[in-house]
Amino acid sequence: MSIAGAFGGLGVVAGAFAAHALKDRLDAQSLNAFEVGVDYQIFHAIALLGLCALPQALWSSRWIRCAGWAWIVGVLLFSGSLYGLAFTEWRWLGPVTPLGGVSFIVGWICVVGAAFSAGARD
Repeated sequence: MSIAGAFGGLGVVAGAFAAHALKDRLDAQSLNAFEVGVDYQIFHAIALLGLCALPQALWSSRWIRCAGWAWIVGVLLFSGSLYGLAFTEWRWLGPVTPLGGVSFIVGWICVVGAAFSAGARD
């Protein structure tokens, strides 16, 4: 829960920073990349909180633990690389972004796996 809270809180701070301090300092493409990183960070902070709200019995599922870790890695790689790209000329970060996206997808696939292993097919 602490990681979800940190991601959520820092996402709000980063979003406010983008809206107020960066809009005149970054070009439109860099600002957009930064804002996309913020959006995905906050979306997955909320998703992590959702995992925290699951009954304790479900936390014994490999699927659920995998989903949480995949989303954490996704935020670090996807959002982190977009933040880096917005502020630096480090173009090597470009290929890191899709790896974070794949981590997000893996996390969501794990949620589906958890649902099927628990017998919930809705």
